[in-house]
Amino acid sequence: MTQTERRLFLIQFLLQEQPQYERQNLPPHTQEQKALLRSLLNVRLPKTVDKTFLEIQDAYLQEEIRQKGITRLVDLQPIQAGLYLWRGDITTLQCDAIVNAANSRMLGCFCPCHSCIDNAIHTFSGVQLRLACAELMQKQGHEEETGKAKITPAFNLPCKYILHTVGPITRGNVTQQDKNLLANCYRSCLELAEQNGIKSIALCCISTGEFRFPNDAAAEIAVQTVKKYKAKTHSSIEVIFNVFKELDYNIYRELLHTN
Repeated sequence: MTQTERRLFLIQFLLQEQPQYERQNLPPHTQEQKALLRSLLNVRLPKTVDKTFLEIQDAYLQEEIRQKGITRLVDLQPIQAGLYLWRGDITTLQCDAIVNAANSRMLGCFCPCHSCIDNAIHTFSGVQLRLACAELMQKQGHEEETGKAKITPAFNLPCKYILHTVGPITRGNVTQQDKNLLANCYRSCLELAEQNGIKSIALCCISTGEFRFPNDAAAEIAVQTVKKYKAKTHSSIEVIFNVFKELDYNIYRELLHTN
């Protein structure tokens, strides 16, 4: 099947699966089709799906990621020993694990085509990720606490694992508790990664988007937490500070060059 044939199959399958959208017209243009498919994937509840759908979905998503261009850790240059700074789409990064800034439900973003990292990771991992997260949360029996972390396979992403953590939501001035909770997010991810034999991890800018943690303060906490962890544990884990905005890139670059 071509990418177009796969995309149309997936859209038609999801429309039939969700009767409330059965009158949705199929857009004629590629980008509109991609937006519709992403929207349908975003709103789909965590439930099993047949083997044929998964095979076609997996082939489609892996090709989409390949076309976007995969960046390998071995092709990056460290900015300090064991520390990297990379600006780009985290769903295209090939390392052992990436970090997802999740919400307390831990099921991904249900808002169609939202620009958050949670939406992107769930979209390109595939429907298996939401199902895996739902199983974790069902076993836990309550919403995820801020500052802790969970691990799942990465499914269709070029990395092996995804670590999901819930950052603090700031309201007005950042409190010391907010800072402590954000540091806990990074520390929990590093600890969980090493417990699972992960040798390289990409850390995103937790809480700086919808949760409104100031970018500069968040970056300083991220860098200092990683450095303290590595110094205390003598860990050799390689850490990529992943940013998407130029603002964050400049903040991290200054921090890593001056500390």
